[in-house]
Amino acid sequence: MLPPAPNYGFSTLSHDPHLANPLPRAVVRDNNYLLLDGEWRFIIDYQDVGLNDDWCLGHAYDGIASWPGSVEEHMAAAKDQTHPAVWQDQVVAWYEREFRLPERDATDKHSLFQLTFGACGYETRVWLNGHLLQTIEGEDVHYGEYTSFSFELRPGLLQLVNRLTVRIAHTMDAETPRGKQESHVYKRGGIWYQTQTGAVRSVWLEMVERNRLRSRVSVDSVIEDRLVRFNLTTRIQDPGPYTLRLQVFERVDSAPAPLATADFPLRLAAGQREQRVVLELPGARLWQPGAPNLYRLVAQLIDQDGYAAQIEADFGLRKVESRGSRVYLNNAPVYLDGILYQPGTATYEEIRRHFYAMQALGCNLVRVHIAGIDPRLYALADELGLLLWVEVPSPHSSTPRSRQNHRAELLRMLALMQSHPSVVIWSLYNEDWGCQDIATNPDTRAYIVEMYHYMKINHPQFLVIDNDGWHHISDRGRLKSDLLTAHLYTPDLGRWQELLDRLVHGELDGTAAFPLVVGDPFFYRCQKPLIVSEWGGFGFSDYGGPADAEARTSSIRAFKHELRQRSIAGDVYTQATNIEDERNGLINFHTGALEVPAGVLASQPEVPAAGPHGK
Repeated sequence: MLPPAPNYGFSTLSHDPHLANPLPRAVVRDNNYLLLDGEWRFIIDYQDVGLNDDWCLGHAYDGIASWPGSVEEHMAAAKDQTHPAVWQDQVVAWYEREFRLPERDATDKHSLFQLTFGACGYETRVWLNGHLLQTIEGEDVHYGEYTSFSFELRPGLLQLVNRLTVRIAHTMDAETPRGKQESHVYKRGGIWYQTQTGAVRSVWLEMVERNRLRSRVSVDSVIEDRLVRFNLTTRIQDPGPYTLRLQVFERVDSAPAPLATADFPLRLAAGQREQRVVLELPGARLWQPGAPNLYRLVAQLIDQDGYAAQIEADFGLRKVESRGSRVYLNNAPVYLDGILYQPGTATYEEIRRHFYAMQALGCNLVRVHIAGIDPRLYALADELGLLLWVEVPSPHSSTPRSRQNHRAELLRMLALMQSHPSVVIWSLYNEDWGCQDIATNPDTRAYIVEMYHYMKINHPQFLVIDNDGWHHISDRGRLKSDLLTAHLYTPDLGRWQELLDRLVHGELDGTAAFPLVVGDPFFYRCQKPLIVSEWGGFGFSDYGGPADAEARTSSIRAFKHELRQRSIAGDVYTQATNIEDERNGLINFHTGALEVPAGVLASQPEVPAAGPHGK
């Protein structure tokens, strides 16, 4: 089954900073692409026989599925059901389609075809014309469902018309990173949601250079010196001498000349490696809420014949610190007016409307709750000046294998999210999910401490939280978290005042649902900023809060007032939109319209007037 003719040819990427990047990635490559979204042949492998029976060599598919989309939606459509299908334990799905190879310059010796999946999982195998492909990282099977992965396509495998076959397997395994999707441990209902997995983001074919920079950039600023440290990743087929050239431009269409440029000679072996380089940007404006100043990096890898492979990425200079009882942004104290955000099954356009609405509520911080989202939304937060708190989707059980999977997911996310000035906080775990034995198992605590130290050494541009909500780890009296966070839920204002008073007085027991600190004794003494990282939930029946908008608004204002009367560094209201059983949102899920007054979560009287169609 061939797609309609308009899908045969390459499309050209736009470099207009005011237009949305059509591909779900943050780093732009100066090339063309063929989007492979649309109708694919589809079948569920109920007996899991497809591998042994070589379905990759040819099989009769009995369904059609739209990619991107979830396996659950495709199963329901195949059975002519209205709602996503419910499945237990394991699902194995196969997808297949043909694509016509776009024309290319026959004299081009510098480029090759690359196939990229924006996200797909949890376990993905890909065949081209019956040949199993390996990812650039050398994987026959890609594990993970929240980040992109790519395949370089050897010329000998490509034909005029090509058959692409994908096998996706997913289980209810509690040891895999799942976030709030149901598992064998946590069943759907309450705060646990319908599983949505599989072919969840776009897939595309593009031309890339044989010797190039990969689409990943890490940015770390020393704002006092207007110094920017960039980490870039080279991918080399032909070893030899190269020049890495960096240019930084104002982020406007007509920027006539770079603000800074520098060349770095490199002798590169075949394979992949990271390289750190540094640029000075005298006079550069800092990035922060209310003044989201962005610059554009143009990075080129130039071979000895002068051929340049180029990528582009936006970035900003900013510094975030946990210092005493305050959070500092660019060396000035900042109060974090946050909101908990769970995108669920929202489309890109819906999430975009949510971001504008959260800013209109008066938020300067969005806590993206243990979920992977379209990376274009991180770029939107950069533009809007919204701080982001991101989290690793958690496994649901605490085992050596779950920790191995957790680490792998964290590293995959970090590789693709390090250029965004909006991302300021990372949570390793939330409320003991995936680390339920944190209070009793030294191995669990040792792993979390190890990853905290890894983050602080390798990614100093972020604040890091070990386990959000309670059960933070003390090691010889040092808290292994940059913030001391607590989840406090009560609909009663008097009880709320009592809990806040106990929190600021350093009472670690009896405030949140569990003790705030485990491990060695820890004495608060205003050493760390206090963040009430979940509160409210008004409208969710389990929390007993008021359901109607007027009562909800009144409670939010009263509770928020009490927060600002105390030495607390920030708060995160729960939550932005309704999702499944949690009916406590402030924003219409589909339209992005506010259901409470604008500015209700703001500590400051002025609220940004941004809208979904401009600043």
